[in-house]
Amino acid sequence: MRGTRGLGEAWEDLAAEHLERVGYRILERNFRANPGEIDFVAREGRVLCFIEVKGRRGLRFGRPEEAVGPEKQRRIFRTAEAWIRRRRPEAGPRRFDVVAILERGGETSVEIRRGAFEGPTPARRRR
Repeated sequence: MRGTRGLGEAWEDLAAEHLERVGYRILERNFRANPGEIDFVAREGRVLCFIEVKGRRGLRFGRPEEAVGPEKQRRIFRTAEAWIRRRRPEAGPRRFDVVAILERGGETSVEIRRGAFEGPTPARRRR
């Protein structure tokens, strides 16, 4: 049985194959910078895409894309800003996508949620 890290890598490999098959051009994989990591930076046509991969074995804890909540979105957004500062890509539209992988009943599905979120949501203030 694979550990969660091995399973995560397998899901990322599956996501990469799927992304390339539908026309994404992967620029970078597993980009790390403070405060986090982006699984893939890619282009779909002129659109620069920052892509998070989430997988689940069944729906007991919800759909895979539901695991990319507001705090995770903020970390991805800030990490994307770091990527842009370092790589200085050509201007053009940018988008945040999620690749949702679901293993259920012996079947595996891969879905790309284009524009899964818009960017950071404001942090909740405590009163």
